[in-house]
Amino acid sequence: MKIYLDNAATTAVAPGVRQAMEPFLGDMYGNPSSVHQAGRQAKAAVEGAREQVAQVLHASPLEIVFTSGGTEADNSALIGAALARQEFGKHIVTTSIEHHAVLNTCEFLEQLGFEVTYVDPELNGIVPLEAVEKALRPDTQVISVMMVNNETGAIQPVEQIGALARERGIVMHTDAVQALGLLELDVEKLNVDLLSISGHKIHAPKGIGALYVHHNLKWTPFLHGGNQERKRRGGTENLLGIVGMGEAVRLSQGERETKLSHIRELRTTMLQVFEQELDPTLYVINSPEQSIPSILNVSFPGVMAERLLMNLDMQGIAASSGSACTAGALQPSHVLTAMGLSQDEVMSAIRFSFSGHNTVDEVREAAQKTADVVKRLHR
Repeated sequence: MKIYLDNAATTAVAPGVRQAMEPFLGDMYGNPSSVHQAGRQAKAAVEGAREQVAQVLHASPLEIVFTSGGTEADNSALIGAALARQEFGKHIVTTSIEHHAVLNTCEFLEQLGFEVTYVDPELNGIVPLEAVEKALRPDTQVISVMMVNNETGAIQPVEQIGALARERGIVMHTDAVQALGLLELDVEKLNVDLLSISGHKIHAPKGIGALYVHHNLKWTPFLHGGNQERKRRGGTENLLGIVGMGEAVRLSQGERETKLSHIRELRTTMLQVFEQELDPTLYVINSPEQSIPSILNVSFPGVMAERLLMNLDMQGIAASSGSACTAGALQPSHVLTAMGLSQDEVMSAIRFSFSGHNTVDEVREAAQKTADVVKRLHR
């Protein structure tokens, strides 16, 4: 039996999404930029999906730019906003726990002469509003803070930080990739000018995402080419992916409350098994109370994460590590390190991430097998 608990990395394409995409794998293959009937048919599908995405964000369809995914959306948001406002200042504020799509983009901007301040979280993995405010300078032009951390699930105070940005006339960006489908995303309530999302986290195919760009924002496009996306993102539209993402967004909103309730039950089930089967000294919960239920980060001190993951994989259980393997050398998680966890806790951290496709029985089985492996490796 295969039990997939790595849904924060990617999700299975939903049957309804596959069904929506099917016609565009057959006769409906026109280029949305073409003026003939096949092109107009494709264009209508793209615009229909744009309306679906705009609706879930409480935005105008004209404010939605389709991208190749969350990484491109983050790059486009930060580089586009920074370049458009560089005459007023070159200071950017972000956090030390962002996805590397933001962190590496900030490093790139530093090479172009921008200055970046990285704000650390508190022990619970949440970045305090006061720390962001303290980091602001007269020349600060962009703030980027993720809505939900991809390793711990910690929900960040984006709405409050966005309000602060509005008061100061600073552009506010948030990476909402892990929040989509689980949290209410209203760009006006969140006080954001730019918001990034990705399709494959909500059962759409890989290779499609979107960037919300406030209609009044001065923003420099990142990719240049044709007139696609109102000249904001050159390149032939990923028709198949766009249709799939539109349908996935629609389905996720209709099922949101039911899905949340089910995923909370999955998380509770796993924690109950750990509590019943493991001594309290054998595990540490790294995800704070203020987190989405779909991500549960747990350290098993004394057991290397890679060894535990290998044992779980052999038993048909897919999870992920709190550490990342870079260029063949094990690097500690920048998120857990920034939170102040011990080296043992960082190197023994496992991320279990759930979706509505998981069942209580398989999560219970995965938790039991995890507990068994942890106890065995401790002997």
